[in-house]
Amino acid sequence: MDKPVRISLDVMGGDEGAPMVIPGAEIILQRRPDIAFELYGDEAVVAPLLERHPKVKAVSTLHHCDVSVRMDDLPSQALRKGRWKSSMWRAIEAIKADTADVAVSAGNTGALMAMSKFCLRSMADIERPAIAAIWPTLRGESIVLDVGATIGADSSQLVDFTILGGAMARAVFGVEKPTVGLLNIGVEEVKGLEEVRTAGRLLREADLPFMDYTGFVEGNDIGIGTVDVVVTEGFSGNIALKTAEGTARQLAGYLRSSMSRSWMAKIGYMFAKGAFDRLRVRMDPRKVNGGVFLGLNGIVIKSHGGTDAEGFASAVELGYDMVKNGLLEKISADVAHYYRDGTAGSAEAALEAKAS
Repeated sequence: MDKPVRISLDVMGGDEGAPMVIPGAEIILQRRPDIAFELYGDEAVVAPLLERHPKVKAVSTLHHCDVSVRMDDLPSQALRKGRWKSSMWRAIEAIKADTADVAVSAGNTGALMAMSKFCLRSMADIERPAIAAIWPTLRGESIVLDVGATIGADSSQLVDFTILGGAMARAVFGVEKPTVGLLNIGVEEVKGLEEVRTAGRLLREADLPFMDYTGFVEGNDIGIGTVDVVVTEGFSGNIALKTAEGTARQLAGYLRSSMSRSWMAKIGYMFAKGAFDRLRVRMDPRKVNGGVFLGLNGIVIKSHGGTDAEGFASAVELGYDMVKNGLLEKISADVAHYYRDGTAGSAEAALEAKAS
């Protein structure tokens, strides 16, 4: 029998903390029984919850932590007061100590990224990490990165993000050669920022065998699902993410308002309630969530801070799948192919030759 996937949980993270995390752990344990948990949090809070969830307790080791990172802490504050001792830090550190395969937290995003970078460090040849989000589309799901980790990425960093996103698509979607596009203000090669245009030229010249670079994509292509992976820098990516979340809430509000305007509308809603419920879940980022920190020496998953137990279980399941499908191994192999097998140098030389 294969050894269980070891998952470390920041039990105190998120708006609700332990009362949400422990039930979420039980939900994912029902789906994926080959899991062992390393739990980091306040024993006085967590232990009584484990008594009410004996299945989780049976596969868990609880580590008491006196300190928890607040949702409004600045990353610098979180590092000063929480390094080495907070539930968030110790959940991440478990990966470094090889007592966990993946860490999951619903806590403060900035603090989680700062601690992850400080504790795990970036992988060889990767200058900066990225946060990748799985995006619901008309064709299924796509990956969008970066959605907030790196502001103002240069062309080489955008190429890094492309490699990271492609490896994630292969690990999560099982696509042998995912399609990848760079987010731009138009599909024409002359449009957009110089760094984006240069990244596009590098990717075309590299002609990487493990992905299909299709060129530039626009904002409307994200929801359509034109490509498996959409690559951008963190400023525009985060705006796109927040815009999509706000639009989803706006449409949900429109639906609620329309369904309550008349008795006929209310009756129609009753007949279509199942379809509306499925739509609500698909549009709610708290239900199907999990931002992945890519480019680090370890897998860290950021669950939505306002999620519920079902949503947290979804984030844990994403981490489980990445471990099972060898995400880090795929990234390492792809990065090595680009940077150490001469591909990067050949692409850059080709650009320089054209420019001269």
